Amino acid sequence: MTNFSKMQDEFLEKISGTHIEYYHFCKRQLWFFHHQIVCEQESDLVKLGKVIHENSYEREQKEIRIGNNIVLDFADVQAKVIHEVKKSDRMEKAHLWQLKFYLWVLKNKGISGFRGRLDYPKLKKTVPVELTPADCDELVGMVADIGRIVNDAVPPARKTKACLKCAYYDLCFV
Repeated sequence: MTNFSKMQDEFLEKISGTHIEYYHFCKRQLWFFHHQIVCEQESDLVKLGKVIHENSYEREQKEIRIGNNIVLDFADVQAKVIHEVKKSDRMEKAHLWQLKFYLWVLKNKGISGFRGRLDYPKLKKTVPVELTPADCDELVGMVADIGRIVNDAVPPARKTKACLKCAYYDLCFV
C-alpha cells in the first residue's frame, strides 16, 4: 500500500467506503459507525436509498466484494468503470471521495486503469470520477485522520441543518 506501515495496512483493511463518506459528513457519525453503533437500519432515508439501488441498473451484477471492507455497487469491467449509486447529490463531495477511495484500494491491490462514475438515477445525473496522484496523497492523510478519530473519545455533537434528517439525531441530541 502506498506510504503505509504494516500497522496502517491492517487498519486500512477495516476501513470501508462508509467510513470515508461519514468522514466528510460528520466525525461523530463516523465514530459511532466504526464502533458498530448503527442507527441507519431504522432510517426511512436509508431504506429509500436501498430501494433505488436495488431497482436501478437491474441488469448489472451488484455489490461486488473486495476483501472484507469494500462493496462496489457495480462495475463495468470491459469499460473499466466502477459505479456508485446514490439517491441524492446533496453529499456529492463525500460520494466523490468514497468512489476515489475504492479506486485507490483497487490501485493498491494492483488493479489499475479503472475510473469511477457516480450515478444519481433519481436525478438522471452522472458524474465521472478520476483518481489523481494528489488524491492518493489526500487519501493517505484521510485514512490516518480516520484512525485518529475512531481511536479517540467520541467527538462532540455539532448541530447542523443536516442533523435533522440524520439517523443518529436522537443519539446526539435527545
